[in-house]
Amino acid sequence: MTVVDWRGAKASVWEPAAGVGAQAVLLTLLAVSAGLYPVAWLVGACYALVVWGLLAAAITRSGTPLGPAGRVTLARAILVGGVTALVTMNLIGHEAPVAVLVTIAAVALALDAVDGYVARRTGTASALGARFDMEVDAFLILVLSVNVARSLGAWVLLIGLMRYGFAAAAWVAPWLRAPLPPSYARKTVAALQGVLLVACGSGLLPEPAAVAVAGAALGSLSWSFGRDVRWLWRNRPARAVVPSPAVAERVAA
Repeated sequence: MTVVDWRGAKASVWEPAAGVGAQAVLLTLLAVSAGLYPVAWLVGACYALVVWGLLAAAITRSGTPLGPAGRVTLARAILVGGVTALVTMNLIGHEAPVAVLVTIAAVALALDAVDGYVARRTGTASALGARFDMEVDAFLILVLSVNVARSLGAWVLLIGLMRYGFAAAAWVAPWLRAPLPPSYARKTVAALQGVLLVACGSGLLPEPAAVAVAGAALGSLSWSFGRDVRWLWRNRPARAVVPSPAVAERVAA
């Protein structure tokens, strides 16, 4: 029997709201220190409001408090909002300071290992926390791929869109929704995507090297998704064959 801590969940709903305030503070600091434009500030604020709304709804629906690990993930989500605003600034033609963008993205990636450790140490791992962590990771990869695609080409967007393409395919093919077995290779490939995209967007690599690094990221991610799809296909549930009425009568006879 699962015991739902409704009081904890109700209190935890306000934590994403506090995250919106923290996001506003970070965006304001970026406006002062990095010259963040109002349009980019607004995009970051809208991102924070969407995260708050979705997370608060998920907490209320599941009755699961955010917990210590979830708070770390929420801090990562706030940093991702900063990255989103800076990349938006690049997209509208006003180059954001590369050092600031790389630093915030690197801290967000580093914290990815912290929330899992905190969840294990405190015994507060939950399906909600794991999903929140995965979605923050996926969106960060998408934003970083958009940033790198400006210089290397639209093909880099495949790195950020692959997770969302897989989710869309799962609506058409329900067998793709089955749980996958734990895989160290999958976790390693997923963690590498952000690191490699940050390296490509740092400006430290010559263009041929950046293309090779981004290509390696896309290749490893394609291999990982292909491996998982193959496993899900092989282990999909078999369809029950319903005989026709005539066949059923003969079998009964």
